[in-house]
Amino acid sequence: MSSAVMSRAVRTRWWWFLWGLLAVLALATAGVFVPPYLVGGTTVPNLDRITPGYYTSLVMHAVPAGLALVIGPFQFVPKLRARFPRAHRVMGRVYLVSVVVAALVAVYSSVVTKSGFPLQVAFFVLIVAWLYTAAKAYRAIRRREVRLHRIWMVRNYALTFAAVTLRLYQLPLIALMNSVTWLEYKDVYTVSAWMSLLGNVLVAEYFIIQRTLAPLVRREAVTANPG
Repeated sequence: MSSAVMSRAVRTRWWWFLWGLLAVLALATAGVFVPPYLVGGTTVPNLDRITPGYYTSLVMHAVPAGLALVIGPFQFVPKLRARFPRAHRVMGRVYLVSVVVAALVAVYSSVVTKSGFPLQVAFFVLIVAWLYTAAKAYRAIRRREVRLHRIWMVRNYALTFAAVTLRLYQLPLIALMNSVTWLEYKDVYTVSAWMSLLGNVLVAEYFIIQRTLAPLVRREAVTANPG
């Protein structure tokens, strides 16, 4: 077996491993964190129940955001796209509508949050980027620019997946609250929000480079050294 074939097989295995991890985390996050909002939010920590409409806005954000989180991983599987193109298109529309609704509703909760200005900035950056990448992905597919559409969808889902990494980053920081007396939950939430936003964007761009530029470099290398 040639090194090129071996390398391709290794990349395929890694792709499926990472996809499986992403899908499990997405499904688990949606399954664990969305339902509490549907039954009164009694188990949601530090929930503001005084500000008018705040809880309602969280519910209206959590449901479509959770739906987008669950749909996303399956839209990136090439075999599913090829075998069920109509389902891919329908689910793609559902995904984009869910993102738009979740982002627009999040504007209100971001304005009235009492967790501080830095968190508000993080939320608004996420909202704008979320809507912008969704619009670019939709525009690309309407123009039948499939490859460009996929690139923008990677960027958009990276922002959707911030719901997962936000909670992963919170775990060690919440543990620190027991030993760092001045550290409050709003500080943990703010730091986690920025880390999830910036970290996911960097990972998405790295993935895009690896899936677009890296194959071109490999093909040029094979062409230059056919032996």
